Amino acid sequence: MVSINKSFLYGIFFASITWIVSLYLYAQLTKTLQPNSNSFAPTFEPKLNKFLEKQSFGLEKGQIHPDKGYLKKANGFNSNSLVDKLQPIVKNAPNSSNKFEQDLFDLGLVQNDKELKIKDEGYKIHAYNVLISNKLSYHREIPDTRNPLCKDVIYPPNLPDASIIICFYNEHYQTLLRTIHSILDRSPENLLKEIVLMDDFSDIKNLHENLQQYLKNQNLTNKVRLFKTKQREGLIRARILGAQKAKGDVLVFLDSHIEVNQGWIEPLLSRISSRKTNVVMPIIDIINPDTFGYSSSPLVRGGFNWGLHFKWENLPKGTLDKPEDFIKPIKSPTMAGGLFAIDRKYFIDIGEYDAGMNIWGGENLEISFRIWMCGGSLELIPCSRVGHIFRHRRPYGSPDGQDTMLYNSLRVANVWMDDYKDYYLNQNKQAKNMDFGDVSARIQLRKELKCFDFDWYLKNVYPELTLPNDNEDRLKKKWSALEQDKFQPWHSRKRNYVDQFSIKLANTSLCLQSAKDTKTKGSYLVLRPCLKSKKQIWYQTDRNELVLAQLLCLQAGKPKPILYKCHELGADQEWKHKSGKNTPIYNLGAGTCLGVARKKVNATVEMRLCTEPELNTWDLVVD
Repeated sequence: MVSINKSFLYGIFFASITWIVSLYLYAQLTKTLQPNSNSFAPTFEPKLNKFLEKQSFGLEKGQIHPDKGYLKKANGFNSNSLVDKLQPIVKNAPNSSNKFEQDLFDLGLVQNDKELKIKDEGYKIHAYNVLISNKLSYHREIPDTRNPLCKDVIYPPNLPDASIIICFYNEHYQTLLRTIHSILDRSPENLLKEIVLMDDFSDIKNLHENLQQYLKNQNLTNKVRLFKTKQREGLIRARILGAQKAKGDVLVFLDSHIEVNQGWIEPLLSRISSRKTNVVMPIIDIINPDTFGYSSSPLVRGGFNWGLHFKWENLPKGTLDKPEDFIKPIKSPTMAGGLFAIDRKYFIDIGEYDAGMNIWGGENLEISFRIWMCGGSLELIPCSRVGHIFRHRRPYGSPDGQDTMLYNSLRVANVWMDDYKDYYLNQNKQAKNMDFGDVSARIQLRKELKCFDFDWYLKNVYPELTLPNDNEDRLKKKWSALEQDKFQPWHSRKRNYVDQFSIKLANTSLCLQSAKDTKTKGSYLVLRPCLKSKKQIWYQTDRNELVLAQLLCLQAGKPKPILYKCHELGADQEWKHKSGKNTPIYNLGAGTCLGVARKKVNATVEMRLCTEPELNTWDLVVD
């Protein structure tokens, strides 16, 4: 019995030693291999502005994304070096573009209900996103969109000086100040005689007084002169009054919601100095009204249709055959009207504007016809670039409700178009018996200037314009004279898809799909049980569009997003996310995120504040 007890005790002793050694070795091994817990599982901050500080929606090639949802800790045994090697590489644009776009992204984020109200009111009054404009610097940098050859052009040393004339009615205060500062910042002092601001009887409270005080406080009154009309005159007569106040050799008319680019004024003044009858225009770059993103415009020229509406059209074939052609002046039959430069004396000699026109509309075609028919020329200057906010609509009309576009166009037709005015009247039959005021002084001006007739204009300046009575052969000949874009229907247009996934509401089994079918424009989005179906497969393009079943784009709306045809203009169809799990899906144009009010089948998707993450985060699930 004693021997058995001793054997039993020895066994317990040796077993205990073995377990102690094993546990010690295991502990050391675990300590060695245990990764830093902060390096693995993704987290989501409750406030999106905190999330933005930590995440990048676009990484430089070679950088690693810090927070991919599918790189989770696997039982705690993956080493840091192994995880680093497995991180995906995300491709993106160069740093300069990244910085510009990221700034706009941050500024466009609607933080609270107060900011949402500011944004909504801004769209009503100004037809663009004032929330972003309020936050942008008056001296912000914009991309230099000129052709590289422009930087090698040497201009004459003794260029004429210029008066910049800006007429405005109820313009947004911060946007107007950015317009002014962009001119002051990017115009040589010796060439900038002055900026003449003509307030056309704005009635936004304290706008004029605040502007007056700002110019005084900033010591700008020596360069910027502010005037106000005694009554609402409209753009046309306000510009005449502004020109009469100007002192510079050249008049440069600009809109009140623009930003001039680098080296913008020298090419305009140089061309006018070579010939006083040259009237010149900058290339009008695009400032997005929703995001304030700045993008380059292609080289196109101005035209019109027989409804007397201005249009942009492609250049005649052969215009851009050689590299140097891209920086040479380009003749244009008409101007858009908002931005152009003209010798001050020549402007007076050819009759300024038609002061009988009211408010807005038609004045751009009238002065275009008059310049060409009365001995001048109208040219686009590719090395001069000015960004312009293309508003969603014209946010004002005539005080008395008059259709000023129709009234003014009748004056144009009856003074300048001779028998060709019948083409206009045939498209506007209601206008044949309408009053258009007294045009006798303008007809007399045409005689005194010994202008060509409109038939000469069509044959020598705009032979490509199609006439209502052109036969098939003449139509083909005119169409073939212009560069033609290859037409692609929106639904079959080729797009560069970079990713595909289903969009699942976080912590649910509900996915985003159309309330109707994948082909119905205007359909709302709803939550349905997740299925492997094309109805729930979203394709991301290199333009950050989200396209359902490669057909319709996800478009932000108020208050609900919809499916709509892809317009490729960004803004309400441009979306940002961080990929993986628990990501907000943010729209640049709306400044808000996709979300739902309730976690249930058939819940309708809404645009919600990104700073309220409840039911606002999604998993992007790759099959």
